[in-house]
Amino acid sequence: MNTLLEINNLSKTFQLHHIGKHIRAASHVDIRLNEGEFVGITGKSGSGKSTILKCIYGTYRIEEGDIIYHSKKFGPLNLATASDRQMIYLRKHEIGYVSQFLNVMPRTSARQLVKQAIVEMGEDAMFAEQETENILVHFELDRELWDSYPTTFSGGEKLRLNIARAMVKKPRLLLLDEPTASLDHDSKLKVKQLIEQLMKEGTTMLGIFHDLEFMHHLCDREYNMQNGEFTKSTSFTNS
Repeated sequence: MNTLLEINNLSKTFQLHHIGKHIRAASHVDIRLNEGEFVGITGKSGSGKSTILKCIYGTYRIEEGDIIYHSKKFGPLNLATASDRQMIYLRKHEIGYVSQFLNVMPRTSARQLVKQAIVEMGEDAMFAEQETENILVHFELDRELWDSYPTTFSGGEKLRLNIARAMVKKPRLLLLDEPTASLDHDSKLKVKQLIEQLMKEGTTMLGIFHDLEFMHHLCDREYNMQNGEFTKSTSFTNS
């Protein structure tokens, strides 16, 4: 298998200036992710899971280590030192991120948000419109909400829209930050179905969860994290 992402000795510290304290969020983290794999990271809240995803996505800059991503456009690229221009391109075309929270432009409807994500990939407006409708139907988002502003949505509706917007782009690498948080069982199954579909199409995924019970039959490996460090890793035979 070809390696898509390799993290070596990643460390991230936050400095709380008002109390003069340093918080070590991640310490000497190593991960290798092969093309087509789905790797899960588990651990309690505050253990440092989200920090890893945000370092990959470029939201956080790291003090130590390397994050080597094998980009289709740029080739092997260290995301720890990538330029803003390179990161913007990767976010539009290669790396997707699903967060528990939906941050959107004001006065932009749910339909427009998803459609814009597809158009960014270079698709025409007619294709983007059809794909937008398909995925909004898949996630059973009420048609009356399609042309409404997401600021009026419930927490579960916002999360479903966020997942739809990221998954519809079919990125090479998809980062999942608690993708099933606050969803009911039926909505979780919808997420699982799309993950299975993306895996068949070759998308590589790294996801964080409080527990992997729901995803056990999908994940290739699990890393457990405590206090910013991996304590154990488990490989599954279902891949």
